[in-house]
Order: sequence, then C-alpha cells, then structure tokens
Amino acid sequence: MAVTSIDVAKRAGVSQATVSRALRDQRGTSEATRRLVREVARELGYVPLQSGRSLSTSRSRRIGIVVGELTNPFYGALVAPIVRELDVRGYLGVLLHDADIREPGSAPIFDGSFDGVLLTTTSDSRLADEIERRGVPYCLINREISGRTTASAAVPDNIRGARLVADLFVELGHTDIGIITGPATTSTGSERLRGFRDALARRGIAIHPDAVREVPFGIDDGRAALHDILAARPGVTAVFCANDVLAIGALEAAARAARPVPEQLTIVGFDDIPLAVLRAFDLTTVAVDLTALARQATAHLLDRVEDPQIEPERTVHEVRLVRRGTHAAPLPR
Repeated sequence: MAVTSIDVAKRAGVSQATVSRALRDQRGTSEATRRLVREVARELGYVPLQSGRSLSTSRSRRIGIVVGELTNPFYGALVAPIVRELDVRGYLGVLLHDADIREPGSAPIFDGSFDGVLLTTTSDSRLADEIERRGVPYCLINREISGRTTASAAVPDNIRGARLVADLFVELGHTDIGIITGPATTSTGSERLRGFRDALARRGIAIHPDAVREVPFGIDDGRAALHDILAARPGVTAVFCANDVLAIGALEAAARAARPVPEQLTIVGFDDIPLAVLRAFDLTTVAVDLTALARQATAHLLDRVEDPQIEPERTVHEVRLVRRGTHAAPLPR
C-alpha cells in the first residue's frame, strides 16, 4: 500500500495539514517542523501527489531545468534558449535551483509534476543518482558526470576549445602562461585544464604551479584568482580563464593591478556569453553555440520522455575561437 500524508503525519506527530504545508515550504510551519516532516517523509519514501497532469497522456508537459547560481550570467545565457526550444516543442520549462531540490521527500521532480529534467549543473552527482533511481527521464547539458553512460548529454568540445586557446598563446609568443580553471569536480573545469596543459606540453611549454588557480565559476573568483597569480608570478603575460565569467573578473583584476589588456596581458575566456561582445569587455573567447546545445539537449530529453526505452545519447558540439580585443599582437622576439 502506498504511503500517504496521513502516515507521515502520524509518524511525525503533526496534523496532515502541517505535513502539506511543510513539504511545500508554506507559511505556518517552523524550520524545525519542516525538517522533521521532510526527514519522516524521506524515511517512509513518501512524495506528495500533484495535480495538473493530462488524463489522456499522463504527462504534465512540464520540464524541470536545474540550475546553479542564478546570479551567474552564464545560466541566463544557457537557460533562455532551453526555454524557447521547450516552448516550440509544446512544453513549459520551470527553473529549479539545485540547492532547493536535494530533499527527495519534498522535491517536485520526484512527485510526477515534471515529465523530465534538464541538469545544467552536476556539482552533486547524488541528485542525478536519485533522479535515475526514481526513473525520471533526464539529460545533462553543458556539464556531465564522469563515467556515467546511462544519461543523455549535450556538451561542448572542451578539449578542443582549450587547445585553440593554447595555440593562440603560442602563436602570439607567450611562454609564461597562467590558467584560472573551474572546480576539478566539473567536466568543464577538468577537461579545459587538461586540454590546455596537454596542448602547451606538446609545444614544450609547462604552466608554473604558481600560475594555476582552481576556483568556482564566479566573477569575484576570477578577480581574486588573477590577483593571486600576478602576485605570485608577475611575469605572466597570458591567462586562459575556463569560462567568460571568470575572464570578466580577471579583466577587472588586471585593471586594478595596472596591467593593461591586451598591451601587457592577454586574457581569453570560454563560452562566448552575450556579455563577452560588449565594448566594456571585448573578450576573446571560445564560442559555444548555446542555442544548438539547448536544442540538442531538449531533443535528447524529450525523445526519452516519449519513449523511455530509447538508449541515452551523448552529443559533443563543435567550438570556435572568436578573436576580440583582449589578445595582443605577437610579443616582440
């Protein structure tokens, strides 16, 4: 027999109405009560039923889009084409912050409210594990989980993109080179670092440890990371930032350090978000077609929604180097 909210209420020693409010974060319950109810719901394996599904298809026509830091401009650039593509296919995209759905007892992606989930962040692989265990169709976009072959994915060619930056730096005559990379736990961080290092190593160039910083993908993190690199290794003349958001922070740090870009310092990013083209940044970067990425991820997901027996697919998207004002002319020989 299925577990009901009455069972949860009895175990937690609260009313059924309190269970409903607690699992939906509604007013009238304390934080302690919400924690208790969620814990009991998790122990009993209870998830609240939601209305609104189509009686003819048993589908809600809603897709959850799990994102990380909402203040990060990259997510806005990625989510917009996802929502447009879902709309074209007749689905509603609903944003979900990853920090808000780590409690399976109350997470709406597990209660039938959504036909599938697009994961734009994989900082916690346990979420993907739980989604998979519950049989919810999902697709990874932009990032993926190492070694996981049971999930569909649409990702940029991180290795090739990093190599393009390395080739540019060598072409310009740089030998004292730095990198600001994202967390090693992310595919975007680890692959871009590996591709960059390997490409430089083939040219006989090693990156000094003082010129490497692994940080979260944030503007403030990019600013602090370049400040640290220049303090530890002032001779650095070129820095690869593993995404544009880090590069924007690095540009500000370079200005504060009186290291004009591109005259004394070359900075290159990755992604080509809309901010990159603005005159204030004029950022040389590796361009990812986010619209194509969104279209492919949506197609992968909806294929599995409509036919759960379809095998997962992984698509790697081509990238290209876009040269703008943050790379200099070749260094004097």
